[in-house]
Amino acid sequence: MSIKSNNTFSRRAFMRTSSLAGGGMLIGFNLFNSCKPEVKLEPTVDLAQLDFKDFNAFIKIAESGEVTIFSPNPEIGQGVKTSMPMIIAEELDVAWKDVYVQQGILDTKNYQRQVAGGSQSIRFGWDALRQTGASAKQMLVNAAAARWGVDASECTVSEGMITNAAGVSLGYGEIVNEAALLEVPEGVTLKEPKDYKIIGTNIQNVDIDKITTGKPLYGLDYKVAGMVYASVLRPPAFGQKLMSYDATEAQTMPGVIDIIKIGEKVQNLFEEDPSFASKISSSDKVVVIAETTWQAMKAKNAITAEWENDIFMESTENHDQMLNGFLDATQFDTRRKDGDVKKAFADADMVLERTYESPFLPHNCMEPMNFFADVTDEKVHLVGPIQTPAWKAGLVAKLLGRAEDEILMEMTRMGGGFGRRLYGDFVLEAAEISDAIRKPVKVVYSREDDMAVGVYRPAIKYRIKASVKDGQLTGYHLKEAAINDNMYGLIPNFFPAGAVENYQVDTKSYKSNITTGAWRAPYTNFLAYAEQSFFDELAEAMDVDKVQLRLDLLKKVDAAADERIEYSPERMIEVIETAVEKSGWGTKPKGVYQGFVNYYCHNTHVAQVADVEIENGKPVVKKVTCVVDCGIVVNPLGALNQIEGGVIDGIGHSMYGDFGFDAGIPTANNYDRYRLIRMKEAPKVEVHMINNELSPTGLGEPTLPPAGGAVANALKAATGKRIYQQPFMKNPEMLEVPEESIIG
Repeated sequence: MSIKSNNTFSRRAFMRTSSLAGGGMLIGFNLFNSCKPEVKLEPTVDLAQLDFKDFNAFIKIAESGEVTIFSPNPEIGQGVKTSMPMIIAEELDVAWKDVYVQQGILDTKNYQRQVAGGSQSIRFGWDALRQTGASAKQMLVNAAAARWGVDASECTVSEGMITNAAGVSLGYGEIVNEAALLEVPEGVTLKEPKDYKIIGTNIQNVDIDKITTGKPLYGLDYKVAGMVYASVLRPPAFGQKLMSYDATEAQTMPGVIDIIKIGEKVQNLFEEDPSFASKISSSDKVVVIAETTWQAMKAKNAITAEWENDIFMESTENHDQMLNGFLDATQFDTRRKDGDVKKAFADADMVLERTYESPFLPHNCMEPMNFFADVTDEKVHLVGPIQTPAWKAGLVAKLLGRAEDEILMEMTRMGGGFGRRLYGDFVLEAAEISDAIRKPVKVVYSREDDMAVGVYRPAIKYRIKASVKDGQLTGYHLKEAAINDNMYGLIPNFFPAGAVENYQVDTKSYKSNITTGAWRAPYTNFLAYAEQSFFDELAEAMDVDKVQLRLDLLKKVDAAADERIEYSPERMIEVIETAVEKSGWGTKPKGVYQGFVNYYCHNTHVAQVADVEIENGKPVVKKVTCVVDCGIVVNPLGALNQIEGGVIDGIGHSMYGDFGFDAGIPTANNYDRYRLIRMKEAPKVEVHMINNELSPTGLGEPTLPPAGGAVANALKAATGKRIYQQPFMKNPEMLEVPEESIIG
């Protein structure tokens, strides 16, 4: 039985031409089913007059039968440049070997949400992508049926070949020009998952050959004739402003073209929207323009500057004091309140309260921040790695006082993002510099620039308090104190919301001049560790099985009756039970210590079990069993990479990531002082996917948050000590192993 599309997929959702150079059909589609109604799309367009920037994403079918699919979303390493075209190709019914994938450019006229963030690309695009492929296929079938004089229902399609009942076949390329003249069909039939030939198969990253052979792909690779390079001298401490500078020596250095000051235009943006203050520095900056990146960076280091302390210069010590004070405060922003937690605590047989703390964290993208800009009287051409191209194009238009249709934004592949490339302060710098010098310019950060002037994950503390009465969990109160507002604060409708009668979530924040923002798996990357570590300790205090406590709570949740609940208790129970089975939970031999967690975020349910063993008197994470329910898995190979990477990243930052400030100056600006997990420390990750036919959800982030909790719970089993502070290695005495735990 086939699946009938419930969404109306109108003519407005397509743009197509029948007169491509060499013949062929171009089909543009509204990727997220959100085409703006005022956009008028013509049935046919002459390619000679077609400006490709008018498209968000589209299919091109050549007379040779080859198919090019333009992928509109930024590729940050999450694999959407491969998986999104797979979805289209599946419903289009072409052989993957005949598909070519190209990166689309920004199109703000026709389409929305060209964003890499929140693990939402596949989830939001799933229906529209399938309809796009299916509609294109139906147009081709209708054209073939018309040529043969038969009913389209008599035709079948396989890998780009249309066959009628008499056994006569036509390839897509043979009929494409006739298909382009037909009306776009509505209510097309979609495939059943059992009939998928591409979705669910291991497809290699479409850029893998270029990545492994060093072909140009990334922002740092982009070059044009006449391009110059810029290195920017920014305040050494957060809260400082430029007073004066001396560039006498720098101006005489080899390759230096000019030295200018920027910042005024960005400060004007602050006056329009003060919310930029937590994301982008408002200080003036000194810029060296040179023939090469190295020359620009060397000259920048030769500049002497005087900086004024504009406001109180914050440090890790006073951040710690302020967050503690906020946790003790009585006034909070309440995000959710069920029942009466105060009464539950007053009536309880037992109350457990614990505080968890985490530091700031930089993003540490392998490719440092960079961007290209070429500002002319006619247009503003921007090229580089950015997660939010539409947002940045709009800001650049405001920055330069230009019309938005004068901004041409091209996206390159990103060498990591993790949230850092959401904000695009480097895009604004490039645009302001090019506007000042009227030359094509690329801004390039050094590693020290990248780490010391970042947009960081904010330092956060959580205080969790629970009450037990007659052996049952009766109250749960979660408080968050954060530097800046952590954007949306806590996620109040995740587990255990709905499982505890008296439940409350509160937040409070300290406004800081240190720029903060999203860091991989925002809102949950530290919260998952805190809550799941707390649940383990609560089970111990209640003298109940740790896994069973979670299962019993989930069975109390009625998500149908409470529309606020965002997770599925049934799906969570399934990942828990599968993790218990696959990990050998509770059946490991002596010397293997296990830690369990379950978590929901980015619309995906995850359970993990970490195995820790003692080697040379120290606990070592040897293996993590990870069970994931993300609905239909589009590309299992890509999914495996995302899951494994998320687990290892989560463990690494939980164990080692430490970052702070002294008088507003970051405590580390390179890897000699900032510790990342090393290859030899990465455990084996065993992945199990829940097989169902539900629509896909996120995968780039959901396996990171629970990893720290799984390891913390396993370390408790090995050492007998609970850890309340990240990174775990900050207090190495907490990882000391008692003699009785050492075998042999």
